[in-house]
Amino acid sequence: MAQENSSLRYLNLMFNDLGMSGAELIAGALRKNTSLVHMRMTGNKIGDQGGMFFASMLQRNSTLEKLDLGDCDLGLDCLIAIARALIQNKSLRAINLNRPLLYSQEEETTVHLARMLKNNPPLVELHLSKHEMRNFGVERLCEALHENSSLRYLDLSCNKITADGAKFLGELLKHNQSLVILDLNANRIEDAGATYLSEALSLHNRTLQALSVVNCSITGKGLTALSDAIKSNMILSHIYIWGNTFDEDACMSFSELVQTGRLKPNCTDVAPFQVDGRAQLADLSHGLHREYYWAPRHRVVADSAANASLALVAVSEYL
Repeated sequence: MAQENSSLRYLNLMFNDLGMSGAELIAGALRKNTSLVHMRMTGNKIGDQGGMFFASMLQRNSTLEKLDLGDCDLGLDCLIAIARALIQNKSLRAINLNRPLLYSQEEETTVHLARMLKNNPPLVELHLSKHEMRNFGVERLCEALHENSSLRYLDLSCNKITADGAKFLGELLKHNQSLVILDLNANRIEDAGATYLSEALSLHNRTLQALSVVNCSITGKGLTALSDAIKSNMILSHIYIWGNTFDEDACMSFSELVQTGRLKPNCTDVAPFQVDGRAQLADLSHGLHREYYWAPRHRVVADSAANASLALVAVSEYL
């Protein structure tokens, strides 16, 4: 891999048993490599020190476009180092930093990542799932994204964001002209948060194409507001809402969106049906990256429906 004439473009090492020493060897090779575009280290427990080797590599490598370090037990120090390295790195366009092991409640990593985004690197896709992020961290990210014109895919799923955090995101969406995908899956934004987002999407934003609010403690009021936003915003084409509390009005609203063709069946995770003449919604195996790491041998769902994000934000041809 380190040879100058290497033709390798994509390397997938996910869910092996690589540790810190393996990370050192791989990152060392990548410092010299001039061909690799996409690297998956997902699920290898390289730890904070192993992550530091990749942070150092990012200061030298100028060809890597997509790096997946999700579920690698990264820690505070290496996340800060990666954020600093990305300010200088001009090639990386997508990075997955999901599920680090963080023990501080100060959100230092989010603050440093926000500073990185403010410097407007060429980063297009950023995954920050399971970062224990709260509203303070979301506010810092939104402040930075007001000055960022490149990020198109922001994954904040499985954090501790509430309605106040959704309000910051709503204010961002009123002005942002680059975000295409926003993933808020498994955050407790409730009806108030859904309403903040709906207002921004109804009246102001015309760039966001996909929103995931799966398992966000939203009830009928918030879901109906989101359906109204889709009716008035023709750019918003994908929405994922399963795991919330559907009342009859919400079921009727989303049923109408699908039945009239405003919301295509492959672009949402619910399907309408009726019981005793009343509208109901059923779950579909659709999402932004539902089968990104694993897919059943006999697939019944099209890849474009299960992994919609790959089509909406294509980082490179080597995915």
